Amino acid sequence: MAEEEVILREDDRGTEKKKVMLVIDESDYSYYALIWSLKTLKESLRSKNIILLMVQPAVDSNYTFSGLLGTARLYSHYNLRPDFVNSYKENQKKLALALLERAKSICATHGVDAEICTEEGDARTAICDAVEKLNIDLLVLGEQEIGTIKRALIGSVGNYCVQNAKCPVLVVKKPE
Repeated sequence: MAEEEVILREDDRGTEKKKVMLVIDESDYSYYALIWSLKTLKESLRSKNIILLMVQPAVDSNYTFSGLLGTARLYSHYNLRPDFVNSYKENQKKLALALLERAKSICATHGVDAEICTEEGDARTAICDAVEKLNIDLLVLGEQEIGTIKRALIGSVGNYCVQNAKCPVLVVKKPE
């Protein structure tokens, strides 16, 4: 009887739709990855739950800026007014939703229904956290062109996700 229950539970999980997350930002690389995925994986994507994710940078109300004062550098700490921070966040949210709606309409033209989702924070950790939180089965993102020095110092979002995401990651490189 216990074996039958285990088999039944596995069958129930098997009927659940797989989840595919596509990461969107304002770059051409993410839209290339989206369109490439829709064209290349079209039949497979129609039977999946598609989630379009955009990560917004976190806004800190503490801001430090520097300026030259002769031969010395002057550093100043400045607290941004809460109304400015709230206005900035609201504008960022509107931009994110507009970009996600554009991506959602591209999906619809390819016969794929998609949900939208936003997260806030560092893109690398926010994407990996969203993958785990939403139980994503496949993560798709576009590879951004970043310089050799920047890649060596901080690494790319794609590399970080390949190493840390709790699911398979497909990084789509835009041809030059």
